[in-house]
Amino acid sequence: MDGTRPHREDWKIGVDIGGTFMDFCALEVNSGRLATLKVLTTPDDPGAELTTGLSLLEERDQLLPETVTRFVHGTTVGINTVLQRKGAKLAMITNAGFEDVLELARLRMPEMYSLFCHRAAPLISRDHIFGVTARLNAQGEETTALEEGSVAEAIQKALVAGAEGIIVSFLHSWRNDAHERRVKDMILDMAPGVFAFTSSEVWPVIREYERGCTAIMNGYVHPRVAGYLDALETRLASKNIPAKALLTKSNGGVMSAGDGRENCVSMLLSGSASGVTGAAWLARQAGEDRILTLDIGGTSADIALIIDGAANFGTGEMIGDFPLYIPSVSVSSIAIGGGSIASVDDHGVLRVGPGSAGSTPGPACYGRGGTEATVTDAMAVCGWLGHSDLAYGQLRMDRDLALQAVAVLAAQLERSTEETAQAILNIALSEMFVEVEKLASREGVDLREFTLLPFGGGGPMLGAFLARDLGMTRVLAPRRPGVVSALGGLVADLRGDFIRTVFAGLDDKLVPALQAQFTELAQEGHAWLSRQGHDGPAELQLTADMRYSGQSFEIEVALKPEWLESACDIADAFHKTHARIYDFADPEGLIEVVNLRLAIVGAGPNPEIPAQTVSASTAESEKTVLVYTGSYRDVPLYRRETLSPGTQLRGPAIVSQEDTTLIIPQECTAEVDFASNIVVHIEGSAHD
Repeated sequence: MDGTRPHREDWKIGVDIGGTFMDFCALEVNSGRLATLKVLTTPDDPGAELTTGLSLLEERDQLLPETVTRFVHGTTVGINTVLQRKGAKLAMITNAGFEDVLELARLRMPEMYSLFCHRAAPLISRDHIFGVTARLNAQGEETTALEEGSVAEAIQKALVAGAEGIIVSFLHSWRNDAHERRVKDMILDMAPGVFAFTSSEVWPVIREYERGCTAIMNGYVHPRVAGYLDALETRLASKNIPAKALLTKSNGGVMSAGDGRENCVSMLLSGSASGVTGAAWLARQAGEDRILTLDIGGTSADIALIIDGAANFGTGEMIGDFPLYIPSVSVSSIAIGGGSIASVDDHGVLRVGPGSAGSTPGPACYGRGGTEATVTDAMAVCGWLGHSDLAYGQLRMDRDLALQAVAVLAAQLERSTEETAQAILNIALSEMFVEVEKLASREGVDLREFTLLPFGGGGPMLGAFLARDLGMTRVLAPRRPGVVSALGGLVADLRGDFIRTVFAGLDDKLVPALQAQFTELAQEGHAWLSRQGHDGPAELQLTADMRYSGQSFEIEVALKPEWLESACDIADAFHKTHARIYDFADPEGLIEVVNLRLAIVGAGPNPEIPAQTVSASTAESEKTVLVYTGSYRDVPLYRRETLSPGTQLRGPAIVSQEDTTLIIPQECTAEVDFASNIVVHIEGSAHD
């Protein structure tokens, strides 16, 4: 830059906050230029890092705040509230006789073969659950009228108990929500300072535990999420940013901050989902159709599958000890990250995680007060890290501090410091290997057909080693892997999910009802998009939860709206899906339709990466550094900004850049493609 301010251009910004850094990815619309940045999080003053990052973008990249037309933010405030159990004090009103629904749950233990495991305490204690006189039957017909006297008594007990919010969840409210709506009205009249949510307004689905649990999580995080969003909008206004804040959602899409205040539960997995969204966009740009993502941050590693450019979706993702029943990008998390702490247990066994040093104090090598050895410290001890500043110059790595931290464990194990550091890395990779194999088995995929796409601060460091252990042959390292989650928010679509429980046998008589419910869902979806300010075209994605009669659980079947005109077309789609998943189908079996689902999508920005001229050349290293791989050896160090499309490299090698470090193992080759991705070709079967 020459220091002069450019002419006015529109900017779109994606922001994602993790355990250690807040990531920024800003797109200058007309030129297509991407500006990226990482800022250390400030746990004692949440949101302050946002102001810092925006100021740095303004100063460094000449981003004019008043030209920002889209601002998307992913936050961990919701999920952290659940994990840390620092949410609102809640009470619950339900049918008399069903006060134990949370204690009973599904009568499953977390570890079915352990005699010593126990279930986590519910988010609402049993003494704060109050039963009232009211009952609907399974058809939604009133069999016992709502006794408002018992409701008033329950509300008063909740207030005496100090409840900040009340959740209302009745049997069969997915069929008829009249009782729930009346109780909510009474709560707002009798206790105007208390918020209330009904299970039918949050997620109107069959099965009372799942519906109630979803509403409880929504209420549990509501005050902290609403407070965070108020502060976010205040900070944006103070920076003169006119764009209304959008929030990333668990389903990989975005919604308005206004929706986020009430529909808090839909953003609990926003960070991990946004990363997969960004990875899917990168995969499409690179022409890759089968991707395994590996997002390694400070506290965890997240893995997901992308097939034909789209992420897998599911329900039942775990938020700490509790399942989340709304649609979400299917992501598996492992408690292994760059800040995961290594320790020696009472039996003299080296372990890694689940505790993490986070950003404060952080790994020992960061020089921010951390003294315990972490995965990042092990990388520094082995020599893979420590040759350049990290996180856009915010961190300077001190290898001596890493050596001191790992040496404490080495003395306990009676091994050398370098051997101990390598053992820490081996254990971290083994933990990831097990979880990836579980995912591949569940989904029935052959990972040898997939390309690994590593991102986050730690993904490119360990990705190629893990790929080789898994028998994979390709790694696609994007140009800016450290900010892929922020990129995901930047390019994400508006996406809303809507559901109707049908719970009926599939036959020709059901077809008109399915058509009517699809029409209602479509109207609800279009109204939601309109509230988000979207006036462009919309894509409708229709699915149904279906099962054979007698089965306890259903599978999700993709449908086309025109198939709703024929029970035979719907049945044929179900049989084919069942056969694909279980290698079995019963064409004569009776079928039940449990839920009809609709996702409505309003397209977000889709910037194109211009293809660059590829010219074959051999990379020139900046210098060589000593790296421990069982013994010390010289390894070339390259700067990412010097590698142009067509440049070829041979491992072992280190590629340093502003947001992360890419490691290319021994006996592997790599080249830079047309979009500045580094494609690593894996050889061999064991990491060095």
